[in-house]
Amino acid sequence: MVKNLFFKSDKSPKNIQIKKDIITHFISTGNDTISELSKILDLSVPTITKFITELMEQGLIAEFGKVHTPGGRHPIVYGLNPTSAYFVGVDMTRHHLHIALMDFTGNIVEKQFGISYIYENTPESLDQLCNYIQNFIDRTGERKQKIFNVNLNISGRVNPESGYSYSSFYFNERPVSETLSNRLKYNVGIDNDTRAMAFGEYMKGIVDGEQNVIFVNVSWGLGVGIIIDGKPYYGKSGFSGEFGHFPVFENELLCHCGKKGCLETEASGLAIHRMVLERIANGESTILTNMVKDLNKLTLTDIIKATNMEDTLCIEIIEEVGNKLGRYISGLINIFNPELVVIGGQVAETDGFVMLPIKSAIRKYSLNLVNKDSEIVASKLTNKAGVIGACMIARSRLFAE
Repeated sequence: MVKNLFFKSDKSPKNIQIKKDIITHFISTGNDTISELSKILDLSVPTITKFITELMEQGLIAEFGKVHTPGGRHPIVYGLNPTSAYFVGVDMTRHHLHIALMDFTGNIVEKQFGISYIYENTPESLDQLCNYIQNFIDRTGERKQKIFNVNLNISGRVNPESGYSYSSFYFNERPVSETLSNRLKYNVGIDNDTRAMAFGEYMKGIVDGEQNVIFVNVSWGLGVGIIIDGKPYYGKSGFSGEFGHFPVFENELLCHCGKKGCLETEASGLAIHRMVLERIANGESTILTNMVKDLNKLTLTDIIKATNMEDTLCIEIIEEVGNKLGRYISGLINIFNPELVVIGGQVAETDGFVMLPIKSAIRKYSLNLVNKDSEIVASKLTNKAGVIGACMIARSRLFAE
């Protein structure tokens, strides 16, 4: 299994921390000069020069030309060597896998989207997942020798620190991250899918300097990812963000969590799917009956497509769900007072059909003094948010060890 590249030769915790600080600066800010690094990290130029030299010898840092300034010497610009390390992100949805390879600078260099994969909570489904990941890694050629971390997104209750998933692949006492690491021969971590989407959007998406962000993932289920002061919020055991399990309805509908009346039962892709089938069974017309011959095989993707084709039945249901979502997102805004609320996930692909009722309900139900601080926007990364976030989390784990 690949070891952490920061611990190759340096055993001094202080020196390791300085190297991490330099790498972190390049990740968040981009290329820079030694003099600027010296000011930002409050270390002498000779000290920064020493560590830059060591990191270049390790192959992690490279020169990127000189800054042309009027008069005097032109300082050299340094930055991350993109080919020195790679990271794999795996985003597992209900019916598909998205897998990507990211270089050290955060660029996706290889990807495989929409791999047909029916998730089931069985050892056979886990075996199939491992095979897909292994096949993708094998396709990367020589770069697989420089893959340092892999991260898998899983919905539901996930403890990234212990490596346990309590919603998926919970078969025995061993953490699923350990099982995956042993199978794939790489360091493998897991994280909640919505938190990964939030982090992806924060690092590479719609977020532009905002430090307090709520990402609402409206897919088959419903969850939120929370960014506070620029960092993902995990909670005590990594279980933060279970927005879909607010007990708000007296509908006697049993949620997959085992309880009744959860928000997810009436405001999620699962709820939309159920409502569409119920109203078709009651005789209402929709283009879905022509699009999908066997309604037992109707998917959320079909419903999203019909909505965007302006199917009246689907639009009505999406708007109803959007209004419910907006009401309870208002509560999140009142509690967290975020700068930005990002609506993502598959249902957000209906764009204005879900965004307009969400925004209308937020204006109606949230406190005026609070909601004026919060901009409500649609995801920029759409279906790429999860896999980009997974790659970013895999890279961030270099600094957690």
